[in-house]
Amino acid sequence: MTERPVVTVREVDYHVLPMRTRFPFKYGIAAMTALPHLFVTVRGECEGKPMVGLSSEGLPPKWFTKDPTTTFEEDLPLMLEVIRNAGAILEGGLTGTFYELWEVLYYRQEAWPKGNEVPPLLANLGVSLMERAVIDGMCRTLGVSFGEALRGNVLGIELGEVRSELAGYEPADLLPRASLERITARHTVGLGDPLSDGDDADAPKDGLPFTLEECIAAYGLDYFKMKLCGNLEKDVARLRELQGVFARCAKGGYKMTLDGNEQFADIATFAEHWKVYQEDEVIRELLSHVLFVEQPLHRDRALGEEVREALAGWTEAPPLIIDESEADLAALPRALALGYAGTSHKNCKGIVKGITNACLLEHRRREDPAREYFLSGEDLANVGPVALLQDLAVMAALGIPHVERNGHHYFAGLSMYPEEVRRRVLEEHGDLYREHVGGFPTLDIREGVLELGSVVGAPFGTGPLLDAAQFQTLDEWLAEQGG
Repeated sequence: MTERPVVTVREVDYHVLPMRTRFPFKYGIAAMTALPHLFVTVRGECEGKPMVGLSSEGLPPKWFTKDPTTTFEEDLPLMLEVIRNAGAILEGGLTGTFYELWEVLYYRQEAWPKGNEVPPLLANLGVSLMERAVIDGMCRTLGVSFGEALRGNVLGIELGEVRSELAGYEPADLLPRASLERITARHTVGLGDPLSDGDDADAPKDGLPFTLEECIAAYGLDYFKMKLCGNLEKDVARLRELQGVFARCAKGGYKMTLDGNEQFADIATFAEHWKVYQEDEVIRELLSHVLFVEQPLHRDRALGEEVREALAGWTEAPPLIIDESEADLAALPRALALGYAGTSHKNCKGIVKGITNACLLEHRRREDPAREYFLSGEDLANVGPVALLQDLAVMAALGIPHVERNGHHYFAGLSMYPEEVRRRVLEEHGDLYREHVGGFPTLDIREGVLELGSVVGAPFGTGPLLDAAQFQTLDEWLAEQGG
């Protein structure tokens, strides 16, 4: 194997497995009850050897495109067009190191939407799915794990070309020396999620925990994420109720984050809400456990110049990070200059972007140890046995100690997969999954922790390659939908 393996991509295929949630997942302006789970398979060569790699992602409503005037059915064709455009860039024999392929892919994809009104966050989804599939294929062909490929820079990432202040650094200079083998699960409390055991009238009959109290008891949780709706009266009531649950059920040292869901008009409005929260004795106790607040402002306003003055003048502000507004490579440096404390990582926002973000934040941390910097791990209702495990592999390699996980709560484990897939998951990832009494694998969260030994030891999170051809092709699925 050479230091920077050469990859050629010949073909990209798409398959779909429809999924339905156990109950609605309410976030921001959307309530998710069903989605198509897309599988992307790339074929080509790595160092002259045949290469096959896989990635996958659920396509949720109103996250990549937060336009309240359109329906998910109207948004989906554009989402798929974006993904297929990224695949078309790779297809046809594009050759180079992984980083060289990524450069072509990223910048061509970035340029393509300019006449097509494609939100940059959505354009990056196409890049990310291709990144992940190529990395998976490389790791399988070369016989290395993602962490080994990253720390050895088998991917050939040129940090200084992405972030000029990182010139001269290799990823291993700024990232942990080994991938984490255990990560704490930070449990999502959605806008409509039931909190107390008396709120279980609509509980699905699947044997999985439903209310927050049940989840705390079943999983031993002590890290949480609560979504805000932006309505002061509703949020105050919800925060008070949440603190009541924690006082009864959670460990005394619990930690939590708040997700602003882009629901606040400006920093001043959020500061007014925060002041009201602090004036409430019950909520003030809850806020003492808050680590940071994620994306309070809409993505169109979050990185405006007016934010700089607003944050500079709010001396009692909690640490704020961006999420949805990280639409391009310039977003994180811009956010830090405005006064934000960091950003989130989700695989759907990009692997190279996430790696360079982690390296940038560590570099800034070393240069300015008095300032607080955060790279959080967030979720997009990830479901295994591909998307979730690849996401965890990256989180572990970047050293993110606690990660929002919600796919196992809103979906009934891997019950939607064929029996053979379920069996292989339990065989290959018996530390991460356990067999539910219903006969399907579900995440095995114990004392709030996910065991990742099998994930970090696998090529890119997952064991043997899943054959996505057992599912409908994307074109077959679209024909059924009338699209």
